[in-house]
Amino acid sequence: MNSVARRKVVLLIVEGPSDETALDFLFQHFYDPSKVYVRALHKDITSETGNTNANIVKKVCEEIKNFMRTYPVKKSDFLEIIHVVDTDGAFVNSSKIIKDTSAIKVNYTLTEIRTSNREAIILRNAQKSRNLNILYGTQQIWKIPYRIFYMSCNLDHVLHNKQNSSDTDKTNNAYVIVRRYKQCPNKYITFLSQSKFSVIGDYKESWEYIKKDLHSLERHTNIGICFI
Repeated sequence: MNSVARRKVVLLIVEGPSDETALDFLFQHFYDPSKVYVRALHKDITSETGNTNANIVKKVCEEIKNFMRTYPVKKSDFLEIIHVVDTDGAFVNSSKIIKDTSAIKVNYTLTEIRTSNREAIILRNAQKSRNLNILYGTQQIWKIPYRIFYMSCNLDHVLHNKQNSSDTDKTNNAYVIVRRYKQCPNKYITFLSQSKFSVIGDYKESWEYIKKDLHSLERHTNIGICFI
């Protein structure tokens, strides 16, 4: 691992292991491997209990420091932090969160969220939206360049047009992406950057877009901005 310290490090933070599978190889391709080492970690920081708008930047910083305890890198080795999150409908009006006692798990559509525990999802959305508002306005964490990008309503929605995949399906879908684009990652970049769901242009404006109306339930991503 000594060679890692001689290269710059891009830390890719994603929400789950299938997200890492579907995105890590793309970023490995995008950066020159002789100069940049890309490492992914997965944790749903913005929704985790106790992570508030008052401490969310600190919580992300803690994850960076945890990474450094595992890998022999210094603060000065970091090129940037790229954080990819699901929106989970976090910005929709609470009237779009419907109590459904028959719902075994949270169910997302393009127009509403159905759940047996409406109060919990209202609280989750309030927490996540506040945290995202802080993070997309944050340019550095621990003096390391930082950017956050969204997959709406979640990664499988963007990549496969499926909103409610099971964990098994998410794993299988991630490997579908690997098989489809591993040998042609530039086509993957085109898919993410030039599709109807791509929100490309000004970074902050892309976040203002996802916050409006039902966009955080609809199929959108601004991750293509990474590759411009």
